[in-house]
Amino acid sequence: MSNIETAPVEVECAAAPAGSAIEIHPPRNVPLGGPRAMPVRRTLPQRSRSLIGAWCFVDHYGPDDVARTGGMVVPPHPHTGLQTVSWLFTGEIEHRDSTGAHAMVRPGELNLMTAGRGIAHSEVSTAEVSVLHGVQLWLALPEAARSMEPRFDHYVPDAVRGPGWELRVFLGALAGYESPVRTHSPILGAELVLEPGAVVEFDADPRFEYGLLADTGALEFQGAAVAPSELAYLAPGNGTLRISAPADAPARALLIGGEPLGETIVMWWNFIGRSHEEIVQYRRDWQQHIGAETHPGAAPASRFAVVPNDPLPPLPAPALPNARLRPRR
Repeated sequence: MSNIETAPVEVECAAAPAGSAIEIHPPRNVPLGGPRAMPVRRTLPQRSRSLIGAWCFVDHYGPDDVARTGGMVVPPHPHTGLQTVSWLFTGEIEHRDSTGAHAMVRPGELNLMTAGRGIAHSEVSTAEVSVLHGVQLWLALPEAARSMEPRFDHYVPDAVRGPGWELRVFLGALAGYESPVRTHSPILGAELVLEPGAVVEFDADPRFEYGLLADTGALEFQGAAVAPSELAYLAPGNGTLRISAPADAPARALLIGGEPLGETIVMWWNFIGRSHEEIVQYRRDWQQHIGAETHPGAAPASRFAVVPNDPLPPLPAPALPNARLRPRR
């Protein structure tokens, strides 16, 4: 998914000081482009917290009436220095990228796209979809991996079940189950479904910080209430994760976590870098790529490649701010 705000803010991200209490982060509503604009609820990054482990971006959307909003139509656009994690609850999205990957995003299946030094991709909900509901997340790549060659991975995790709960671990390890998908920092990503009144306790890695995104149902996380679409944060130092559903309704949540990244990153539009100058260069490379794609004879940019067989024209980058990109913490 692209961040297609027309005036994206620059964000220099670093983990906030660890604390013992649960933090509750409400979402902000962001239109995902187009004349009708599918709305998404963004809970990361925020002014008070930019990262949870290497997780640096969380968009929660739906249930979205595709007939009303037009669904998801995001033309080819660039990314650098990150991995995108697509996870659906309902619907189907067609993914294409410049590695040549062409895949469908379906409920319960992980699509992991590693941008590395630079990638372009598109996402369009399919014609058969009437309701779209899911989460899009980004992982910041650490210094050692951020210039790697781009790649695409697809994985269908098995369901792990216990009394009143079902778990799908798509990245990292939890409850005795480990995803085989390659990551570049210690990380966790899992979907949890709870029956009414169910309570579950998982062993936690005390080195990790954790986030719980409530999808449906008013959950409790470590005893703190988490309303639908809110993101709860738990600092490192805990050996147990305790999550419960309301007595009268089932609940579903996304559990994310990881070791604090320990690196400062700069996020602007769809790029992650380490400095103002890098972001400027990424934007310049993308605009040069668009020029070469739409004007035969123009010099191509080496960072990005064409998304094969995509009928949509590439998305131009918005204008940079007039001032130098500065830290936001």
